[in-house]
Amino acid sequence: LIAGATGTGKSVCLNTIVASMLLTNSNEQVRLLMVDPKGVELTPYDGIPHLISPVISDPADFDPALEGLIQVMQQRYQRFRDVSARDIRSYNDGPYKPMPSLVVVVDELAELMLSEGRDAESKLVRLAQLGRAAGIHLVLSTQRPTVDVVTGLLKANIPTRICFTVASQVDSRVILDMNGGEDLMGRGDMLLLTKESTLPRRIQGAFVEEKEIASIVDHWANPSLHTKRNLPSGLGLALDE
Repeated sequence: LIAGATGTGKSVCLNTIVASMLLTNSNEQVRLLMVDPKGVELTPYDGIPHLISPVISDPADFDPALEGLIQVMQQRYQRFRDVSARDIRSYNDGPYKPMPSLVVVVDELAELMLSEGRDAESKLVRLAQLGRAAGIHLVLSTQRPTVDVVTGLLKANIPTRICFTVASQVDSRVILDMNGGEDLMGRGDMLLLTKESTLPRRIQGAFVEEKEIASIVDHWANPSLHTKRNLPSGLGLALDE
């Protein structure tokens, strides 16, 4: 869960996380579902073979995409039961075709929570509660850390949180359950809270330039540099994809 005011480094952090995944994982290892309601931050990644579907910019398409991931999660758990595997790690260590990790990346959570409401919240919470063992992970970002966007139920199921500079102590407490975010300096200055710690760590985010993102995308979009897989036509994802 990533939050911060405009211009504090939140979107840069999101791109850094995505770029790191693309630099260290092929599309056989990680698949991405990207949601960008503003249509500007994540659309440069359109065309990479890691995408489950093209970058989603219409909030109306978000709900069926989440529903498809929930179905995949249920299918994976059934497969684990069939072979007596505890989770995706033990399954992939077995003599089976490895399953890729699936990562949902949302650039502005507020747009979805305010347009889709409780339905979006319930699906996100379900994935946060049960998805990790099935290899499904969430990266959610917002510049509006208010209680109607970052709900208590959602926050309770996402223990890892990053807070960039926010406008007030209230906003900081919504993200971190404590003050501190209002005193940060901007430009990637952040507080990181993990489930292993009771107090956040102050760290500095990396800066990834647009030309570096373009270089990564060009690499994966160039068939001569790697084996490109066909993108599935729908938002669902079969077990062997």
